[in-house]
Amino acid sequence: YVRLQQVGTHVDDEKLQQLVGELAFPPAFGYVPWGHHILIITKCKAIDEALFYIRLTVNQGLSRSALDDYIRADYYHVSGAAETNFSDRLPESQGKLAQELLKGNYDLGFISLPSGYDESELEDAIEKRMTRFLLELGEGWAFVGRQKELVIAGKTRKIDLLFYHIYLRCYVVIELKVKPFEPEFAGKLNFYVNAVNKLIRRESDNPSIGLLICKDMDRTEVQLAFQGITTPMGVATYDNVKIMEIQKHLPTAEQIRKQIEIAEEEYKMKRQEKNRKD
Repeated sequence: YVRLQQVGTHVDDEKLQQLVGELAFPPAFGYVPWGHHILIITKCKAIDEALFYIRLTVNQGLSRSALDDYIRADYYHVSGAAETNFSDRLPESQGKLAQELLKGNYDLGFISLPSGYDESELEDAIEKRMTRFLLELGEGWAFVGRQKELVIAGKTRKIDLLFYHIYLRCYVVIELKVKPFEPEFAGKLNFYVNAVNKLIRRESDNPSIGLLICKDMDRTEVQLAFQGITTPMGVATYDNVKIMEIQKHLPTAEQIRKQIEIAEEEYKMKRQEKNRKD
């Protein structure tokens, strides 16, 4: 291959025909429309990045507009950046696909929560905006349930969020943490993934995987926490949750006025009832 920048300098027809005659392009090139190639050439800075978007276009049948959205979102750099043990715990083909499908950070800018929010409030907000959350997760995700109950040894356990990934053909257990990563989080996620494999997974499904999404993480801590765990799992972070102003949680002047009127009316009715009894 030649440098992408060299390709970009030969976009005019005469030189491009000469260049194409001298190059052996990957087979996938033939499945991508020429307009897509121009978009990739002009916006990508490296050959690996360009090939990533070519494969993405072929695999997902992207329109030029959709491809442009992915490039603008810098999907090449944000996808596949989660800290995982997939290369050690999954077959090579599935491990590569799973790694590519998980982001290192999830943008929850579509959610607004009060200061000091807890995990339950974060789950509530995600469930209310599930369609938007699925878009953030990417292609192929199907929502199964929130606080999914599993009865284990006579005890009820609840999974934060359970999904099924169509491309991976497996269940994905997502645990949310509104605090930075702690090593014990990996053990809990491992427990839930094993439980899903035992109680929900069918023979036709691939082994379930786990994804912990927390406020922050140290990659060294995550790697050490993964040692000795055979369950495939990954850790990512989230950001951009909007904090609501406290005024939004307080009643408006009109609401206060109506409540006073209701209270006064109830007081009058009680006085009238008391007078009739007297």
